[in-house]
Amino acid sequence: MTGASRGIGAAVALMMAEQGADVAINFRSKGSRAEEIANQVQALGRRALLAQADLTDQSSVEAMARDIEHTFGRLDDLVLNASGGLEKGKPASYAMELNLTAQVRTLNAVLPLMRSSGSIVFVTSHLAHFYGGKPVHGVYEPIAASKKAGEDALRSRIPEFEARGIRLAIVSGDMIEGTITPKLLERTQRGLIESRRAQTGALPTVQEFAAAIVDAAADARRPNGHVSFVGPTD
Repeated sequence: MTGASRGIGAAVALMMAEQGADVAINFRSKGSRAEEIANQVQALGRRALLAQADLTDQSSVEAMARDIEHTFGRLDDLVLNASGGLEKGKPASYAMELNLTAQVRTLNAVLPLMRSSGSIVFVTSHLAHFYGGKPVHGVYEPIAASKKAGEDALRSRIPEFEARGIRLAIVSGDMIEGTITPKLLERTQRGLIESRRAQTGALPTVQEFAAAIVDAAADARRPNGHVSFVGPTD
C-alpha cells in the first residue's frame, strides 16, 4: 500500500487489516504517522511492515520489495495510492516522475511477488481520469496529466496482467472531503471546495473512498481495467 501513512492510504490499510490482511505500509517521510497505523493494524491481530521508500528512487523501491518478500513471502494486492505534484520546491518534472515513472517502477519491483488472483489498484481523481476531455484547474493540470499517463501506462500492460491472472482496477474520486489536494487547490482558487459541495450536494468522505478501493481489490468479478467512480463525475 503506497502512501499509507495518512488520509486515504491509512484508511485503506486499516480496512484491509480489519478484513484479515497483513499490510505493508509504504511511506516516504512521515515515520511517526506510519508507526501509528502499523500499531493499529497490529492491534487488529494482523502483521504490519513499515515499508519506508521514496518511490522516485530505484534503489529505495527495490529495497522495499525485498523487505516485503522477506516479511510476507508474497504480495496479494498492490494499492498504488501515492501521488503528488503540488509540493513546494520540486522541479516541474516531479509530477510525472511520481505519478507515472514511480508507479511503473513500484509495480515492476513487486510484480514477481504477486500470485495469480491478485489485484493492482490504481487510485486517481476524476480530474486526472478524464484529463483531455474535461477542464482542469490550472494548478492541478500537471498532476492530472501525469496521473492520466500513469493510468494509461498500467492499462497498456493488461494483457501481461491477464496472462499472470492478475486484475487491474482503477478507482477515481471527486474531491475528497478533508484531504490534502482540495486544501492545496483552495489556496490558489478560493471558494473551490464550497463551490463543488454546492454543485454535488456533498463531497465523498475518506472512508467512502477507502471502502471503494478495498472493494475494488477484493471483487474478482470485475473485469480487468474496470473503473469505479466515487462521487459525481459531472
